[in-house]
Amino acid sequence: MKWLVLLGLVAFSECIFKIPLRRVKTMRKTLSGKNMLNNFLKEHPYKLSQISFRGSNLTTLPLRNIWDIFYIGTITIGTPPQEFQVVFDTASSDLWVPSIICNSSTCSTHVRFRHRQSSTFRLTNKTFGITYGSGRMKGVVVHDTVRIGDLVSTDQPFGLSVAEYGFEGRRFDGVLGLNYPNISFSKAIPIFDKLKNEGAISEPVFAFYLSKDKQKGSVVMFGGVDHRYYKGELNWVPLIRAGDWSVHVDRITMKGEVIGCSDGCTAMVDTGSSNIQGPGRVIDNIHKLIGATPRGSKHYVSCSAVSALPSVVFTINGINYPVPARAYVLKDFTGNCYTTFKEKRVRRSTEFWILGEAFLRLYFSVFDRGNDRIGLARAV
Repeated sequence: MKWLVLLGLVAFSECIFKIPLRRVKTMRKTLSGKNMLNNFLKEHPYKLSQISFRGSNLTTLPLRNIWDIFYIGTITIGTPPQEFQVVFDTASSDLWVPSIICNSSTCSTHVRFRHRQSSTFRLTNKTFGITYGSGRMKGVVVHDTVRIGDLVSTDQPFGLSVAEYGFEGRRFDGVLGLNYPNISFSKAIPIFDKLKNEGAISEPVFAFYLSKDKQKGSVVMFGGVDHRYYKGELNWVPLIRAGDWSVHVDRITMKGEVIGCSDGCTAMVDTGSSNIQGPGRVIDNIHKLIGATPRGSKHYVSCSAVSALPSVVFTINGINYPVPARAYVLKDFTGNCYTTFKEKRVRRSTEFWILGEAFLRLYFSVFDRGNDRIGLARAV
Protein backbone atom coordinates (compact mmCIF):
# COMPACT_ATOMS: atom_id res chain seq x y z
CA MET A 1 0.00 0.00 0.00
CA LYS A 2 2.83 2.39 0.86
CA TRP A 3 4.31 1.66 -2.58
CA LEU A 4 1.07 2.61 -4.35
CA VAL A 5 0.62 5.78 -2.31
CA LEU A 6 4.14 6.98 -3.09
CA LEU A 7 3.78 6.18 -6.77
CA GLY A 8 0.61 8.20 -6.80
CA LEU A 9 2.78 11.26 -6.24
CA VAL A 10 4.16 10.97 -9.76
CA ALA A 11 1.10 11.63 -12.08
CA PHE A 12 38.25 -0.71 -11.66
CA SER A 13 38.56 -3.92 -9.22
CA GLU A 14 41.69 -4.61 -11.30
CA CYS A 15 39.50 -5.55 -14.25
CA ILE A 16 38.39 -4.13 -17.55
CA PHE A 17 34.78 -5.20 -17.81
CA LYS A 18 33.79 -5.62 -21.46
CA ILE A 19 30.06 -5.90 -22.03
CA PRO A 20 29.13 -7.27 -25.47
CA LEU A 21 26.30 -5.46 -27.29
CA ARG A 22 23.88 -7.29 -29.52
CA ARG A 23 21.99 -6.50 -32.68
CA VAL A 24 18.49 -7.63 -33.70
CA LYS A 25 18.27 -7.65 -37.48
CA THR A 26 14.78 -6.23 -37.70
CA MET A 27 12.28 -4.48 -35.45
CA ARG A 28 9.43 -6.05 -37.40
CA LYS A 29 9.97 -9.50 -35.91
CA THR A 30 8.49 -10.41 -32.56
CA LEU A 31 10.98 -12.49 -30.64
CA SER A 32 11.35 -13.53 -27.03
CA GLY A 33 14.04 -11.31 -25.53
CA LYS A 34 14.58 -13.78 -22.71
CA ASN A 35 15.04 -16.75 -25.03
CA MET A 36 17.34 -14.74 -27.30
CA LEU A 37 19.40 -13.75 -24.30
CA ASN A 38 19.64 -17.31 -23.00
CA ASN A 39 20.68 -18.65 -26.39
CA PHE A 40 23.27 -15.90 -26.83
CA LEU A 41 24.79 -16.45 -23.41
CA LYS A 42 25.05 -20.19 -24.04
CA GLU A 43 27.04 -19.42 -27.19
CA HIS A 44 29.06 -16.60 -25.60
CA PRO A 45 29.66 -17.31 -21.89
CA TYR A 46 31.36 -14.66 -19.78
CA LYS A 47 35.06 -15.31 -19.45
CA LEU A 48 38.24 -13.53 -18.45
CA SER A 49 40.49 -12.39 -21.26
CA GLN A 50 44.25 -12.20 -21.21
CA ILE A 51 44.33 -8.84 -22.95
CA SER A 52 45.59 -6.19 -20.59
CA PHE A 53 45.42 -2.44 -20.13
CA ARG A 54 47.56 -0.97 -17.38
CA GLY A 55 47.78 -4.40 -15.83
CA SER A 56 44.03 -5.07 -15.89
CA ASN A 57 42.14 -8.14 -17.08
CA LEU A 58 39.11 -8.16 -19.36
CA THR A 59 35.65 -9.72 -19.14
CA THR A 60 32.89 -9.55 -21.75
CA LEU A 61 29.10 -9.34 -22.11
CA PRO A 62 27.28 -8.82 -25.46
CA LEU A 63 25.26 -5.87 -26.86
CA ARG A 64 22.62 -6.13 -29.60
CA ASN A 65 22.37 -3.86 -32.59
CA ILE A 66 18.70 -3.15 -33.28
CA TRP A 67 18.32 -2.19 -36.94
CA ASP A 68 21.24 0.24 -36.56
CA ILE A 69 18.98 2.35 -34.33
CA PHE A 70 19.96 1.19 -30.84
CA TYR A 71 22.63 -0.97 -29.25
CA ILE A 72 21.38 -2.67 -26.12
CA GLY A 73 22.90 -4.87 -23.45
CA THR A 74 21.67 -6.96 -20.56
CA ILE A 75 21.80 -5.91 -16.92
CA THR A 76 20.14 -7.49 -13.91
CA ILE A 77 18.40 -5.84 -10.99
CA GLY A 78 17.28 -7.26 -7.65
CA THR A 79 17.73 -10.38 -5.54
CA PRO A 80 17.23 -12.82 -7.18
CA PRO A 81 18.29 -10.97 -10.36
CA GLN A 82 15.74 -9.90 -12.97
CA GLU A 83 17.05 -9.29 -16.52
CA PHE A 84 16.54 -6.11 -18.54
CA GLN A 85 17.66 -4.92 -21.98
CA VAL A 86 18.91 -1.33 -21.73
CA VAL A 87 20.46 1.32 -23.96
CA PHE A 88 23.91 2.42 -22.73
CA ASP A 89 23.51 6.15 -23.30
CA THR A 90 26.28 8.76 -23.04
CA ALA A 91 23.80 11.63 -23.45
CA SER A 92 21.93 10.98 -20.18
CA SER A 93 22.86 10.09 -16.60
CA ASP A 94 19.92 8.13 -15.18
CA LEU A 95 19.31 4.39 -15.02
CA TRP A 96 15.66 3.37 -15.23
CA VAL A 97 13.49 0.39 -16.15
CA PRO A 98 9.70 -0.08 -16.16
CA SER A 99 7.81 -0.87 -12.98
CA ILE A 100 5.32 -3.72 -12.78
CA ILE A 101 2.64 -1.18 -11.89
CA CYS A 102 3.25 0.93 -15.02
CA ASN A 103 0.07 0.68 -17.08
CA SER A 104 1.23 2.63 -20.15
CA SER A 105 0.87 0.68 -23.39
CA THR A 106 4.65 0.91 -23.86
CA CYS A 107 5.35 -0.73 -20.51
CA SER A 108 3.10 -3.67 -21.30
CA THR A 109 5.39 -4.69 -24.19
CA HIS A 110 8.58 -4.62 -22.10
CA VAL A 111 10.01 -6.47 -19.13
CA ARG A 112 8.85 -4.77 -15.91
CA PHE A 113 10.60 -4.86 -12.56
CA ARG A 114 8.71 -6.86 -9.91
CA HIS A 115 9.79 -5.09 -6.76
CA ARG A 116 8.00 -7.46 -4.39
CA GLN A 117 10.12 -10.35 -5.66
CA SER A 118 13.42 -8.68 -4.66
CA SER A 119 14.66 -9.04 -1.08
CA THR A 120 17.13 -6.14 -1.51
CA PHE A 121 14.61 -3.60 -2.83
CA ARG A 122 14.26 -0.24 -1.09
CA LEU A 123 11.77 2.51 -1.89
CA THR A 124 12.14 6.30 -1.61
CA ASN A 125 9.62 9.13 -1.91
CA LYS A 126 11.55 10.91 -4.69
CA THR A 127 9.91 11.26 -8.09
CA PHE A 128 11.26 12.55 -11.41
CA GLY A 129 10.65 12.72 -15.15
CA ILE A 130 12.85 12.68 -18.28
CA THR A 131 12.11 13.83 -21.81
CA TYR A 132 14.17 12.23 -24.60
CA GLY A 133 14.17 12.91 -28.31
CA SER A 134 11.98 9.84 -28.89
CA GLY A 135 9.80 9.79 -25.79
CA ARG A 136 9.40 10.61 -22.11
CA MET A 137 8.92 8.85 -18.80
CA LYS A 138 7.83 9.55 -15.22
CA GLY A 139 9.11 7.50 -12.34
CA VAL A 140 10.14 7.08 -8.75
CA VAL A 141 13.66 6.65 -7.33
CA VAL A 142 14.31 3.28 -5.66
CA HIS A 143 17.36 1.28 -4.53
CA ASP A 144 18.43 -2.29 -5.28
CA THR A 145 21.38 -4.41 -6.41
CA VAL A 146 22.33 -3.79 -10.07
CA ARG A 147 24.73 -5.98 -12.05
CA ILE A 148 26.47 -5.10 -15.32
CA GLY A 149 28.32 -8.27 -16.23
CA ASP A 150 30.69 -8.93 -13.32
CA LEU A 151 30.26 -5.41 -11.92
CA VAL A 152 27.93 -5.29 -8.91
CA SER A 153 26.51 -2.15 -7.32
CA THR A 154 24.59 -2.82 -4.11
CA ASP A 155 21.94 -0.38 -2.92
CA GLN A 156 22.16 1.39 -6.28
CA PRO A 157 19.64 4.23 -6.75
CA PHE A 158 17.75 4.05 -10.05
CA GLY A 159 14.37 4.88 -11.51
CA LEU A 160 11.25 2.78 -11.97
CA SER A 161 8.95 4.23 -14.60
CA VAL A 162 5.25 4.38 -13.78
CA ALA A 163 4.34 6.13 -17.06
CA GLU A 164 6.01 6.09 -20.48
CA TYR A 165 5.12 7.87 -23.71
CA GLY A 166 6.54 7.59 -27.22
CA PHE A 167 8.62 4.42 -26.83
CA GLU A 168 6.22 2.16 -28.74
CA GLY A 169 7.98 -0.41 -30.91
CA ARG A 170 11.34 0.08 -29.17
CA ARG A 171 13.17 -3.14 -28.41
CA PHE A 172 14.63 -2.00 -25.12
CA ASP A 173 13.25 -1.98 -21.59
CA GLY A 174 15.09 1.01 -20.17
CA VAL A 175 18.12 3.29 -20.31
CA LEU A 176 21.46 3.22 -18.50
CA GLY A 177 22.89 6.73 -18.58
CA LEU A 178 26.67 7.21 -18.71
CA ASN A 179 26.91 10.98 -18.70
CA TYR A 180 28.17 13.09 -15.80
CA PRO A 181 26.10 13.17 -12.56
CA ASN A 182 25.34 16.89 -12.79
CA ILE A 183 22.73 16.33 -15.51
CA SER A 184 20.85 13.55 -13.69
CA PHE A 185 17.12 14.27 -13.58
CA SER A 186 16.59 11.96 -10.62
CA LYS A 187 19.56 13.51 -8.75
CA ALA A 188 20.67 9.95 -7.94
CA ILE A 189 24.33 8.97 -8.25
CA PRO A 190 24.83 7.28 -11.66
CA ILE A 191 25.94 3.67 -11.53
CA PHE A 192 29.30 4.40 -13.21
CA ASP A 193 30.11 7.04 -10.59
CA LYS A 194 29.11 4.73 -7.75
CA LEU A 195 31.28 1.90 -9.10
CA LYS A 196 34.15 4.33 -9.67
CA ASN A 197 33.90 5.82 -6.17
CA GLU A 198 33.81 2.38 -4.58
CA GLY A 199 36.90 1.21 -6.48
CA ALA A 200 35.00 -1.46 -8.42
CA ILE A 201 36.80 -0.41 -11.61
CA SER A 202 40.53 0.24 -11.76
CA GLU A 203 40.42 3.06 -14.33
CA PRO A 204 37.61 5.68 -14.58
CA VAL A 205 36.98 5.01 -18.28
CA PHE A 206 34.52 3.17 -20.48
CA ALA A 207 34.61 2.53 -24.22
CA PHE A 208 32.36 1.47 -27.10
CA TYR A 209 32.86 -0.68 -30.15
CA LEU A 210 29.71 -0.73 -32.31
CA SER A 211 29.54 -3.45 -34.95
CA LYS A 212 28.57 -2.84 -38.55
CA ASP A 213 25.99 -4.86 -40.50
CA LYS A 214 25.86 -7.74 -38.06
CA GLN A 215 24.05 -8.74 -34.91
CA LYS A 216 27.04 -9.73 -32.81
CA GLY A 217 30.38 -8.24 -31.91
CA SER A 218 29.47 -4.90 -30.31
CA VAL A 219 30.75 -4.22 -26.81
CA VAL A 220 30.85 -1.61 -24.11
CA MET A 221 33.83 -2.02 -21.79
CA PHE A 222 34.41 -0.62 -18.33
CA GLY A 223 37.68 0.08 -16.55
CA GLY A 224 40.01 0.17 -19.55
CA VAL A 225 40.46 -0.41 -23.28
CA ASP A 226 40.85 -3.53 -25.40
CA HIS A 227 43.25 -2.42 -28.14
CA ARG A 228 42.08 -5.12 -30.57
CA TYR A 229 39.01 -3.04 -31.42
CA TYR A 230 40.76 -0.17 -33.18
CA LYS A 231 43.59 0.63 -35.58
CA GLY A 232 46.46 3.00 -34.96
CA GLU A 233 46.58 5.34 -31.98
CA LEU A 234 43.79 6.89 -29.98
CA ASN A 235 43.39 10.60 -30.69
CA TRP A 236 42.44 12.34 -27.45
CA VAL A 237 39.98 15.23 -27.59
CA PRO A 238 39.45 17.43 -24.51
CA LEU A 239 35.87 18.09 -23.46
CA ILE A 240 34.56 21.60 -23.82
CA ARG A 241 33.77 21.40 -20.12
CA ALA A 242 33.76 18.69 -17.48
CA GLY A 243 30.18 17.54 -16.97
CA ASP A 244 29.13 16.76 -20.55
CA TRP A 245 30.48 14.49 -23.32
CA SER A 246 30.73 17.40 -25.78
CA VAL A 247 33.78 18.34 -27.83
CA HIS A 248 34.82 21.20 -30.11
CA VAL A 249 34.57 20.57 -33.86
CA ASP A 250 36.84 22.68 -36.07
CA ARG A 251 34.78 22.42 -39.26
CA ILE A 252 32.63 20.11 -41.41
CA THR A 253 33.50 19.65 -45.09
CA MET A 254 32.39 17.84 -48.26
CA LYS A 255 34.71 17.59 -51.25
CA GLY A 256 37.07 20.00 -49.53
CA GLU A 257 34.40 22.69 -49.15
CA VAL A 258 33.24 23.85 -45.71
CA ILE A 259 29.53 23.11 -45.38
CA GLY A 260 29.07 23.63 -41.66
CA CYS A 261 30.75 24.65 -38.44
CA SER A 262 32.73 27.30 -40.30
CA ASP A 263 33.64 29.15 -37.10
CA GLY A 264 33.92 26.01 -34.97
CA CYS A 265 31.04 24.39 -33.12
CA THR A 266 30.06 21.94 -30.40
CA ALA A 267 29.23 18.24 -30.86
CA MET A 268 28.01 15.73 -28.32
CA VAL A 269 29.27 12.16 -28.73
CA ASP A 270 26.04 10.23 -28.17
CA THR A 271 25.82 6.43 -28.06
CA GLY A 272 22.05 6.68 -27.56
CA SER A 273 21.36 8.33 -30.92
CA SER A 274 21.34 6.53 -34.26
CA ASN A 275 21.72 9.72 -36.30
CA ILE A 276 24.11 12.55 -37.01
CA GLN A 277 22.12 15.63 -36.09
CA GLY A 278 22.77 19.29 -36.77
CA PRO A 279 21.16 22.64 -37.64
CA GLY A 280 18.34 22.41 -40.15
CA ARG A 281 19.97 24.71 -42.71
CA VAL A 282 23.16 22.61 -42.80
CA ILE A 283 21.29 19.29 -42.88
CA ASP A 284 19.11 20.59 -45.72
CA ASN A 285 22.24 21.61 -47.63
CA ILE A 286 23.81 18.15 -47.15
CA HIS A 287 20.65 16.50 -48.45
CA LYS A 288 20.64 18.87 -51.44
CA LEU A 289 24.28 18.11 -52.23
CA ILE A 290 23.72 14.35 -52.22
CA GLY A 291 20.35 14.51 -54.03
CA ALA A 292 18.26 13.16 -51.15
CA THR A 293 14.48 13.55 -51.34
CA PRO A 294 12.16 13.78 -48.32
CA ARG A 295 9.61 11.08 -47.66
CA GLY A 296 7.86 11.17 -44.33
CA SER A 297 10.39 11.83 -41.58
CA LYS A 298 13.38 10.58 -43.63
CA HIS A 299 15.38 11.63 -46.68
CA TYR A 300 16.00 8.93 -49.29
CA VAL A 301 18.65 8.38 -51.94
CA SER A 302 19.04 5.79 -54.67
CA CYS A 303 20.74 2.72 -53.25
CA SER A 304 22.67 2.29 -56.50
CA ALA A 305 24.15 5.78 -56.10
CA VAL A 306 25.54 5.34 -52.59
CA SER A 307 29.02 4.33 -53.72
CA ALA A 308 29.35 7.59 -55.68
CA LEU A 309 28.21 9.94 -52.90
CA PRO A 310 30.83 12.09 -51.16
CA SER A 311 32.03 11.68 -47.59
CA VAL A 312 31.18 14.20 -44.91
CA VAL A 313 34.35 15.05 -42.95
CA PHE A 314 34.30 16.20 -39.34
CA THR A 315 37.58 17.83 -38.28
CA ILE A 316 38.00 17.48 -34.52
CA ASN A 317 41.05 18.75 -32.66
CA GLY A 318 42.93 18.98 -35.97
CA ILE A 319 42.16 15.38 -37.04
CA ASN A 320 39.85 14.53 -39.96
CA TYR A 321 37.12 11.96 -39.31
CA PRO A 322 35.47 11.16 -42.66
CA VAL A 323 32.00 9.62 -42.69
CA PRO A 324 31.51 7.93 -46.08
CA ALA A 325 28.09 7.41 -47.64
CA ARG A 326 28.14 3.70 -46.78
CA ALA A 327 28.10 4.82 -43.14
CA TYR A 328 25.57 7.66 -43.31
CA VAL A 329 23.10 5.80 -45.56
CA LEU A 330 21.05 2.89 -44.17
CA LYS A 331 18.36 0.62 -45.62
CA ASP A 332 14.86 0.51 -44.17
CA PHE A 333 12.86 -2.71 -43.86
CA THR A 334 11.55 -2.28 -47.43
CA GLY A 335 15.08 -2.14 -48.86
CA ASN A 336 15.05 1.60 -49.62
CA CYS A 337 18.05 3.75 -48.65
CA TYR A 338 17.78 6.76 -46.34
CA THR A 339 20.30 9.08 -44.73
CA THR A 340 21.09 9.30 -41.05
CA PHE A 341 21.41 13.09 -41.16
CA LYS A 342 18.65 14.70 -39.15
CA GLU A 343 17.77 18.20 -38.06
CA LYS A 344 18.48 18.88 -34.39
CA ARG A 345 15.81 21.22 -33.08
CA VAL A 346 17.49 22.90 -30.17
CA ARG A 347 17.72 26.53 -29.16
CA ARG A 348 21.39 27.37 -28.81
CA SER A 349 23.37 30.50 -29.48
CA THR A 350 26.07 28.46 -31.25
CA GLU A 351 26.00 25.65 -33.81
CA PHE A 352 25.42 22.26 -32.15
CA TRP A 353 25.74 18.69 -33.48
CA ILE A 354 25.06 15.15 -32.28
CA LEU A 355 27.55 12.48 -33.35
CA GLY A 356 25.53 9.29 -32.97
CA GLU A 357 25.98 5.70 -34.01
CA ALA A 358 26.41 6.45 -37.72
CA PHE A 359 29.67 8.14 -36.67
CA LEU A 360 30.57 5.75 -33.84
CA ARG A 361 30.35 2.61 -35.97
CA LEU A 362 33.39 4.00 -37.78
CA TYR A 363 35.31 5.21 -34.74
CA PHE A 364 36.04 3.32 -31.55
CA SER A 365 35.33 5.71 -28.68
CA VAL A 366 36.83 5.96 -25.19
CA PHE A 367 35.18 8.12 -22.53
CA ASP A 368 37.78 9.13 -19.96
CA ARG A 369 36.20 10.55 -16.80
CA GLY A 370 39.56 10.78 -15.07
CA ASN A 371 40.91 13.28 -17.60
CA ASP A 372 37.65 14.73 -19.01
CA ARG A 373 38.39 13.72 -22.58
CA ILE A 374 37.25 11.39 -25.37
CA GLY A 375 39.55 9.13 -27.39
CA LEU A 376 38.73 8.30 -31.01
CA ALA A 377 40.39 5.81 -33.36
CA ARG A 378 39.41 3.97 -36.53
CA ALA A 379 37.37 0.91 -35.53
CA VAL A 380 38.44 -2.47 -36.89
